Amino acid sequence: ELLKTLDVIIDVGGEYDAANNRFDHHQKGFEEVFGSGFDKIKLSSAGLVYKHFGREIVESVMGADSAKEDVEAVYLHVYKSFMQCIDAVDNGVNQYDTTSPPLYTNNTHLSARVGNLNPDWYETTGDEELMARFKSAMALTGSEFMEALHYAIKSWLPARSYVLKDLKDRTVVDPSGQIMKLSSFVPWKSHVYELEAELGIQGDEMNVKYVVYEDERDGSWRIQAVGMAPGSFTSRKPLPEAWRGLRDGALSEACGVPDCVFVHASGFIGGNKRMDGALEMARKALAM
Repeated sequence: ELLKTLDVIIDVGGEYDAANNRFDHHQKGFEEVFGSGFDKIKLSSAGLVYKHFGREIVESVMGADSAKEDVEAVYLHVYKSFMQCIDAVDNGVNQYDTTSPPLYTNNTHLSARVGNLNPDWYETTGDEELMARFKSAMALTGSEFMEALHYAIKSWLPARSYVLKDLKDRTVVDPSGQIMKLSSFVPWKSHVYELEAELGIQGDEMNVKYVVYEDERDGSWRIQAVGMAPGSFTSRKPLPEAWRGLRDGALSEACGVPDCVFVHASGFIGGNKRMDGALEMARKALAM
């Protein structure tokens, strides 16, 4: 009877009816997904709220005069980078398709941190304490959501435009199109895969293997191998094994490029004092 008196109901009530502000996902037969290419994970109640109100929230933060395509890009990015994992954890979706035990445990994600605010099994708590913990959880999730949203607007979206231009200009850097030089150092990893797909850059002979950029701390240059997928520690084409773990003169002798600084033992990144040197390292690695 209490539920009938409420204007908005989230995560309880066994009903999904957006027109009447009912957002539960526990009921039998619920199969709602986010859409826009995110169709493999059912929504949690949090995801339902974001699906229906996310654009409005994004636009209110960005400003009503923001371009619709920018609002949409941020709306989708925040779902992908922040909300989707909440839906997955809430619905018990494994991050990887495997029956093997995980190699390590991650108890630091948002859902785990919220869970840690619940009373432990040996604690006895009253309604006042439970409400205080619930408010702490609301403050935690609200602050992290806004941090993710502000990052998407102020950092991710502007960086995307730089990476898009550099990706389009990659054949000027090297005719193969497999080496991209950043014109300005920006966060690029989350953009490369999406922009490659949008531009139709697919397949081993076309996609980017190495990204070359300036290290703003000391003015030297880095060459970084692009991962197989977002978050992957396996590179599309690691730097040559013969270079790995070497530094300075020994590395320059091994690869035939002067002014080398280092190549990481795993082959995912290396460095040279000069831009031309880093590019030459990339070209030689690509040919090996």
